[in-house]
Amino acid sequence: QVQLVESGGGLVQAGGSLRLSCAASGSAVRLGALGWYRQAPGKKRELVAAITRGGTIDYADSVKGRFTISRDNTKNMGVYLQMNSLKSEDTATYYCKWSGPWSDYWGQGTQVTVSS
Repeated sequence: QVQLVESGGGLVQAGGSLRLSCAASGSAVRLGALGWYRQAPGKKRELVAAITRGGTIDYADSVKGRFTISRDNTKNMGVYLQMNSLKSEDTATYYCKWSGPWSDYWGQGTQVTVSS
């Protein structure tokens, strides 16, 4: 089993930056991919960025050049999302996800609000 706990959300002005963290625990963490998804009110949850166990990275087109995902596979396992040049349309609840060979796990989410 994998446990995920997000932190780092908050209120920021447009053009500002935030760094999201997701602490991951469980013996299987290193075996799966980690990613960030977001869901705005009335919209479907969408992929923001993901990184595989081997380090392959994928970004949504809307965040390329502004967001950077990174992963720590050492003692403090987790995944991070550095968000720069934030826009009002980035406002959403951001969720951390672990995707493994047999199951997926989600964190509880952290709210990001960008004021224009």
